[in-house]
Amino acid sequence: MSKILLFDNIDEPGLNTLEVYQRRGGYEMLRKALTMTPEDVLAQLSDSAVRGRGGAGFPMGRKISFLPRGDLQKYLVCNADESEPGTFKDRELMQKTPHMLIEGLVIAAYAAQISHAFIYVRGEYQLQADIIEAAIAEADGAGYLGENILESGFSLSLVLHRGAGAYICGEETGLLDSLEGKRGNPRLKPPFPAIEGLYAGPTLINNVETLSTVPTIMRLGGAEYAEIGTQGSTGTKLVSISGDVKRPGNYEIELGIPSREIIYGLAGGPPSGLEIKFWFPGGSSAPVLTKDDLDVPYDFDSMAKAGSMLGSGAIIIADESRSVLDTALKLAKFYAHESCGKCVPCREGTNWTHKMLMRIKTGEATPMDLDIMASVQEQIIGNCLCVLGDAMAMPIGSMVEKFRPELEAEIEAARERAEAAPEQNVVALGVADEHAGPMPVH
Repeated sequence: MSKILLFDNIDEPGLNTLEVYQRRGGYEMLRKALTMTPEDVLAQLSDSAVRGRGGAGFPMGRKISFLPRGDLQKYLVCNADESEPGTFKDRELMQKTPHMLIEGLVIAAYAAQISHAFIYVRGEYQLQADIIEAAIAEADGAGYLGENILESGFSLSLVLHRGAGAYICGEETGLLDSLEGKRGNPRLKPPFPAIEGLYAGPTLINNVETLSTVPTIMRLGGAEYAEIGTQGSTGTKLVSISGDVKRPGNYEIELGIPSREIIYGLAGGPPSGLEIKFWFPGGSSAPVLTKDDLDVPYDFDSMAKAGSMLGSGAIIIADESRSVLDTALKLAKFYAHESCGKCVPCREGTNWTHKMLMRIKTGEATPMDLDIMASVQEQIIGNCLCVLGDAMAMPIGSMVEKFRPELEAEIEAARERAEAAPEQNVVALGVADEHAGPMPVH
């Protein structure tokens, strides 16, 4: 049985209020942290070996240590954009226990000696943004934010910023540009945000779940927290499960458990009784795995060895009734639409991939198109300022590789349909994207 840390009594009525959160021991870890030196707090975070929960999986303690010391104006930015298809765990944390996020954010800011912080919330999360704003006001009124927090001499201002619904603003440097009032475009790195980020100052960027984990690390102690999970993937992880399963939703798991326990044990497996055909272990941008990979441990390193990634922790399941082509088509259309257009490989590659998949649908493609499409994905990966292009290329490339016979059969079947009834084929294209696999809308 996995430990429940972040989701412990998460549905308690009123947990989003300061009164209930404090009754459950809320902000006690902030009080504890403020009696320690910033270096000692950072040591606890480093000892926990907690890795970022937003997708990249970079160790939090090491990221803080990259920030320069001294009296420089530094910033902390909480990435609450959560725009990866299939991911909705941060939404639940913000909605049900916003003070845990705020407490973790203040502790992290203290460890890094940061005096200005921002929470960047995706535009569609209107309810969650309202709840966080109310929580910020409560925390400020109680002395947990603002000047001279709890008479410790440490001060922190916290501002909520609402995005406008762009996927690219989930990328950390695109988020920074948006926060500065510019168009959300990724920046060239280096310099990295830890050296030159928001307003050209050193900036720590962490995900909602990562910051929400900080009070638990302080309560258990870094070393004890590191004993949970595996050596390279410590602690618990929130996973969002959607698609063809009986019990979709958010679950907290201990990193390292077999993926089968999550998909079949917690989520109940496909409701139709069909077998799993393919699944995304880390959101729509993760290379797909098949039913043969269900016993791979769910942790950062094991997923990488299996040829995919844990990513944001969003598991999307497709059973045998799903079409690989339709799912790939919907993916490509989404990423082509969300590309900011700054980098040629992404701008052109996502668009051409969508067009090539449409060629299969209309019966115009040949098996050679699959080779061309695979080549296009290879030219995208690693050649853009951010990973949006990779986010399409990796899953599409894996589908071409693992399901080529099915895609070749789709090519032949579509050509036969086009030759038999070309008018009907054109009409069918108008609704093709409406039935494009188990990609959730959230």
